[in-house]
Amino acid sequence: MPKSDLSIPSSQHPKPADYAFDLEAALTSIVALRATVPDDAFTAATLGTERMGSAVHIRQGIFVTIGYLITEADQVWLTAADGRAIPGHALAYDQETGFGLVQALGKFDLPIMPIGDSTSARLGERVVFAAAGGRRHAVAAKVAARQEFPGYWEYLLEDAIFTTPAHPFWGGAALLGPEGSLLGIGSLVLQQGGEGSRRQDMNMVVPTELLTPILDELLKFGRVTRPPRPWLGLYAMEDDGTLVVGGLADNGPADKAGVRAGDRIIAVNGTKVPDLAGLWRAVWASGHAGASVHVSLGRGNRAASVTIASTDRDSILKAPRLH
Repeated sequence: MPKSDLSIPSSQHPKPADYAFDLEAALTSIVALRATVPDDAFTAATLGTERMGSAVHIRQGIFVTIGYLITEADQVWLTAADGRAIPGHALAYDQETGFGLVQALGKFDLPIMPIGDSTSARLGERVVFAAAGGRRHAVAAKVAARQEFPGYWEYLLEDAIFTTPAHPFWGGAALLGPEGSLLGIGSLVLQQGGEGSRRQDMNMVVPTELLTPILDELLKFGRVTRPPRPWLGLYAMEDDGTLVVGGLADNGPADKAGVRAGDRIIAVNGTKVPDLAGLWRAVWASGHAGASVHVSLGRGNRAASVTIASTDRDSILKAPRLH
């Protein structure tokens, strides 16, 4: 989404006088990010071939963003608030947390935003959620919730941060705490309520407590050296207390094993799975990537069972190209 599509009421902009740090200076650490992805990339169909968001300067020449923006990118551009643009390199992406790193391929004289202690972010705490572009692209927000977040794409955070009001340009945006340090990176916008209750939009933020332990490995190796989790290529959702297969990655492990969209997921390796979070925990408990995962399904009025030969999700993605 281009900056011109941002629409944040002035009443939601943070006011510098309300914060103990230099708000304007801190916001200059956030740059606009644009990435292009080849048409034949695995993620092109689901995430698009042109992706736009934000990234935050955390070490000299190193920017953190949300990883889906740079997955399989063959070109990355970073643009500062003053209009300067330089190319970047998609340096790393961690599937488990969702963080991505970009290395600037040129010199940016920008302040570095310190990484803060996101475990200190409490309910109701006043924070700033900001995309690239300065204060007019920032929201004076509060922490609305801290709780588990399971994603339909084989993803799970044990303690995600949720903020309100929702930012309209959340991808890679920075969550700043009371001292001006980075507490998280924006990932999603979610809707709560409905069915007679007032709907509330909020952003889901990946907390930096997950970045700190892996940052040095990401910088050194481009990935974390832990064994990769088993990946099925299965998109699942909760529907009225039932787990349902919403879709499949074409020619992915679950597709090859005969899983069908609309199948109900009953159990994994003989253990019933109660919800989406339980499903992914059961899959990952099967072992590392390459492990066989036995899934019990409901298909119409009959039962079915499949054995899925899992794989490493990274193995199907195009490696970033260094320019």
